[in-house]
Amino acid sequence: MKRYLTIQKQVGETPLSAIEKLRETDTSLTGIPLAYAGRLDPMASGTLLVLVGEECKRQASYHSLDKEYLFEVLFGFSSDTGDVLGIAQRDTADVSLDSSSLYKAAKSLIGTHTIPYPHYSSKTVKGKPLFLWTLEGKLNEIEVPTIQATVYDIHLLDVCTQTMSDTIDHILQKIELIPQVTEESKALGRDFRRSDIRTRWNELKKGHETDHVTIAKFKIVVSSGTYIRSLAPIIAKKLGTAGLAYSIHRSKIGFFTKIPLLGGFWRRVY
Repeated sequence: MKRYLTIQKQVGETPLSAIEKLRETDTSLTGIPLAYAGRLDPMASGTLLVLVGEECKRQASYHSLDKEYLFEVLFGFSSDTGDVLGIAQRDTADVSLDSSSLYKAAKSLIGTHTIPYPHYSSKTVKGKPLFLWTLEGKLNEIEVPTIQATVYDIHLLDVCTQTMSDTIDHILQKIELIPQVTEESKALGRDFRRSDIRTRWNELKKGHETDHVTIAKFKIVVSSGTYIRSLAPIIAKKLGTAGLAYSIHRSKIGFFTKIPLLGGFWRRVY
């Protein structure tokens, strides 16, 4: 039996639900322990590394894997999660975004940065996930932990504009892909706060349906544990505006070797 395999997690799925779907479709995995190495947020899609059987006991040895992502940044908006599944705000500052400025802002990210964990993340602090500290309004009682995130390489792939109406309608469609959460134990999160998030996006759209927004697509290679939804606002800030992760897709998992001035190469891909 294989020690691991890879599957494609879809937008709206959690890593756990993706594994449960795998087990349902592959009867050879019945009764065999499965675990994922490297989680993906509900709004993210892409490669999920699944450990099989006894390999689950070696899960910690997979924690240092580098990742490649394709992601889009929606400029002119921010949210408290860094992606579309958050309470959004609009930045009305008039900022000109062109390929040259976007390229420079992206390339300036290359290197190692100390970045706070997203407030809405599963990082444990004093035995409790950070998102629970946030939902309970108790962030002032703890020190938000940070992570050393290394950006090995990043490329600007595309820049486009589209109407506010099309953009927000697409966001709302993606939000509805998450199965409804009804467990009483998760009542504090109120189903990912979906009702409030949906209401806020519709408020931002009202009266601005024909306005145009800018979306840039990037390919990035980063160290283990790097949150793409933390990098999206940083790119936007370098350009004098707000930004959030409009889409995130993980395309590779493995070991990346950086070569100064030449980019780098993947030594191993799972």
